[in-house]
Amino acid sequence: MFAILETGGKQYKIAEGDILEVELLPEELVKKNTASLSTVLLVQGDKDLHIGDPYVKNAKVKAKVLDAIKGEKIHIYKMKSKKGYRKSQGHRQKLHKIQIEKIEIKASAKTKETE
Repeated sequence: MFAILETGGKQYKIAEGDILEVELLPEELVKKNTASLSTVLLVQGDKDLHIGDPYVKNAKVKAKVLDAIKGEKIHIYKMKSKKGYRKSQGHRQKLHKIQIEKIEIKASAKTKETE
């Protein structure tokens, strides 16, 4: 079983047990080091395929928040030749390291048979 999850403006193909680094999750989603994400675009089960419009109804992904980390440093450098303009800047994105515990979908969601 796998799913496609959207968080932080990015899409991830996930399965149970995967460890991901995603953008910092909002505080209302993170409670006691667990997160419940409902922005699931697709769920592939053993025999059925659930496609969202844009999200799959009654589908949730339960994840365990392992750590709050910072990503790799990005260097930004701007320069205009012959003008003496130089500007240097850096950035480190804040991330959450999560482990996917369970992909849940209720039976009332729409199904499409695979061929």
